[in-house]
Amino acid sequence: MLALRLTRAARPAVQLRRLLVAAASAGTGFLLLGSLGYALGHPATPGAGALRLAWCLAPLAATAYLALAVARTDPGTRPRPGLSAVGLGPGRLMAISALTTALSCVLGSLVALMFFLHLRGDITGMPFDGDGAKLLAADQPLPVPAALTLLALAPAVASLTVALALRPRDGRPGARWYDTALGRRPDGAPEPLTDDESAGEAAFGAGADAGADAGAGTTVGADVAAAVGAPEVVAVPPAPREAPAGFPWGVAALAGGLAVQAYAGRVTPAPSLAALPAEGAAVLAGWMLTALGLVLAAPGLTYLAGRLLQSAQPGALRLLAGRVLMAEATRIGRPLGVLCAVASAAFAMTVLYDGSAPPFGPLTLLGTLVVAGCTLATLLTAAVEARQTRADTTAALLRLGAPATMLRGAAALRAAALLAVFGPLTLLIAYLSALPTSR
Repeated sequence: MLALRLTRAARPAVQLRRLLVAAASAGTGFLLLGSLGYALGHPATPGAGALRLAWCLAPLAATAYLALAVARTDPGTRPRPGLSAVGLGPGRLMAISALTTALSCVLGSLVALMFFLHLRGDITGMPFDGDGAKLLAADQPLPVPAALTLLALAPAVASLTVALALRPRDGRPGARWYDTALGRRPDGAPEPLTDDESAGEAAFGAGADAGADAGAGTTVGADVAAAVGAPEVVAVPPAPREAPAGFPWGVAALAGGLAVQAYAGRVTPAPSLAALPAEGAAVLAGWMLTALGLVLAAPGLTYLAGRLLQSAQPGALRLLAGRVLMAEATRIGRPLGVLCAVASAAFAMTVLYDGSAPPFGPLTLLGTLVVAGCTLATLLTAAVEARQTRADTTAALLRLGAPATMLRGAAALRAAALLAVFGPLTLLIAYLSALPTSR
């Protein structure tokens, strides 16, 4: 009930993001039902039907990733002081986020079911002169348990992803996430601090960190303050000391994915994505490995772009843009890696299947739109989350008298740096993916 109230009382921007999750779930659910319809209409080729179902993993993963990004930016389930006293601790807020995500995905799955039944002619007769009858096996009875199981995949995967990603974490020795969620303390753990003690310890820790990082944070504050004509203060937090982990594994997965694509591309012309199970599965595995490698390597590349912006005697503008990129490397880098993978795969598909191959069907077009739309929406949502995270820093700069043009210039500089890094990388991955069969 609380999840329904929070869903109804949310702001229009939050409701729009939830509607995007519902639309993505509807598209994914229709693709899953379309694979079921193909299997019903072609019982002699079970391998092709299973491969079509396997290709639905891409939109399913994109939907779950979008749902997680939307849940992170939901202000209704954000931890606030005093909520634990009324029973809304981190565990309850995580459960509310998962339930809200499940409600949005269930709404989309219901829309997909109604549209699927409408195209099959099970509700009001055959629409569009029966063009979708053969594609969706309208002459075969629909197995209700199988249809409901496929429709439950998107809500289950999305809500489970949100629950696992937003689960309460406690770094104390012996602490477990379910102890934190239920309000229990592990054996030997100290008593929790009160609000006054926590504030005092935070202030003391901030002073100690400021003294320890005088060579990093104070330099940025001095440069920014000098640029805006304000007293010398630490306006920008010190840069992260360590780069995001996973870059070597990302490079290895990327190389493995390109190798699998090269092996699958030995067939000329290029293998069909659904008619040949062996070659189509190899293409799917290669693209999945490539996408995984880009997602793992993208935070490191974003961190490197921020580091390069601060090289060669930077001014306040480049320091500010570089520090923000380094601090938000993981939050922005992963959606950028997904976008790079989707763009390179789309470009490679247009090159590989141009001319001799049969044209893409409506379900392929729908899957492409779902994956591309979820990727763009996730990137925009991550940008909103990053803006919310650095709202205090932006407000501090504005109080110091920093012009708004400087903040906009830093944002434009960050966008240009990311485009300079990920644009050529996308073209290179697309060229290498299309190289085996184009020669």
